[in-house]
Amino acid sequence: MDVHVSHGAIQETQADTLIVNLFEGVTAPDGATGAVDSALNGTIRDLAEGGDLKGKLGEVAVLYPRGVIAARRVLIAGLGPRESFDLEAARRAAAAAARRACELGARRLASIAHGAGSGGLEAAVAAQATVEGALLALYRYRRDDDDTEPDSFTLVEFDAGRLAELELGLRAAEAISAGVRLTRDLVNAPPNVVTPEHLADTARELARTHGLTIEVGDRDWIAERGMGALLAVAQGAARPPAFITLEHNPGGGDEAPIILVGKGITFDSGGLSLKTSSGMASMKQDMAGAGAVIGAMKAVALLELPIRVVALAACTENMPDGAAYRPSDVITASDGTAIEIVSTDAEGRLVLADALHYAKRYRPRAVINLATLTGSCVTALGEGVAAGLFCNDEDLRDRVLAAGRKTAERAWPLPLYDDYRCAIRSKVADIKNSGGARNGVGTSAVFLEHFTDYPWAHLDIAPMAYSDDKGPYTPAGGTGYGVRLLLELLRSEVA
Repeated sequence: MDVHVSHGAIQETQADTLIVNLFEGVTAPDGATGAVDSALNGTIRDLAEGGDLKGKLGEVAVLYPRGVIAARRVLIAGLGPRESFDLEAARRAAAAAARRACELGARRLASIAHGAGSGGLEAAVAAQATVEGALLALYRYRRDDDDTEPDSFTLVEFDAGRLAELELGLRAAEAISAGVRLTRDLVNAPPNVVTPEHLADTARELARTHGLTIEVGDRDWIAERGMGALLAVAQGAARPPAFITLEHNPGGGDEAPIILVGKGITFDSGGLSLKTSSGMASMKQDMAGAGAVIGAMKAVALLELPIRVVALAACTENMPDGAAYRPSDVITASDGTAIEIVSTDAEGRLVLADALHYAKRYRPRAVINLATLTGSCVTALGEGVAAGLFCNDEDLRDRVLAAGRKTAERAWPLPLYDDYRCAIRSKVADIKNSGGARNGVGTSAVFLEHFTDYPWAHLDIAPMAYSDDKGPYTPAGGTGYGVRLLLELLRSEVA
């Protein structure tokens, strides 16, 4: 879909569908909505005064001008109460309008930037929120003949002095949405398609297209680096593992990077600690952490961020064949830590252990890992509510939380208590890979912390990576959670 900014009056724009807005309780529209209302001889005012248009967030009214203006239809998106309006309201309003336009068969959409006027948002951030909401709402993994994406989306601005700002916001939204869409595609695709090698090929294509540096380690490469934890998980899988390193380094120097680490279990059967059939059904999405960091790197490259960013993805299947690792095995991670295996279904923390240790060679200024790590986190925070955040650095924690608030990809801080460390003490090794169901989410985090010596944040995205129900701008399936949060965090580093 072509996305661009245009200078002019919205009511004169040559598009089949115009999108304006209205705050809840407003009966006399002003600004761009007022201009469209005047062109339509007060029709929007009549709807609002009569109670047929309330301006509630998510509400979309449809008007047919019947030749009074060039557009076939006008959509009025509710923004909700003015006093609670924010970036998320702008995204949701744009999403609701875009979805309704698509249902009506619109091909050419033209919208104002929601909140850039009386909403009090800066033009660039209003533009970004509007375009993000629309693009993410229109995502489909598969489309049928009756569900086609529009050909164009135009952001219209009357004030020529604000066009450059809107262009910046639009381009940011386009790049970030492309990263989210890639992540959603990877999570939604079947596990016989998205294998470790497929993730590696996706990363290779990103590197080729966007000038990133890439290295993909195969089983021998992994073994040469002593990554015994990753190798143990990969033992039972017929498909070979892959350790992906993607780097964006526009300056070409050796500055300390920010490192993004993703869990890439492309299918999780539980191994010999076999999941139930119902528990296994959605386990194609256990690579959502790796998907998020790969999607984030696409956005980083498109935005040409002037910052060094490295993505690491440890990828394998977790399968139960005769060569599979067993409960009671003791394996050795790449830092020399001996790990007693309590459950082969606690495999994500094992592959991350080797990735987190590998990150040390970069002497990073911060490392953020994302993983669909525990069902306990879903129980603790609720499905679709927030990711769990564990962090060993207060400043990094606060920056991750702030990025989550701004993007509405919420995270909630959880503790790294010593009690959890006690729960994974082992009599036959240095640590155990599980503290049992009663200590799940906390013990998984302190296990990971064992392999860090830098500012580190762990996002357990199990509650957020996949949803059976559609959200305001998220269809059912892979959500792409984490990409927008990471980009907000990275962009704040160079602001």
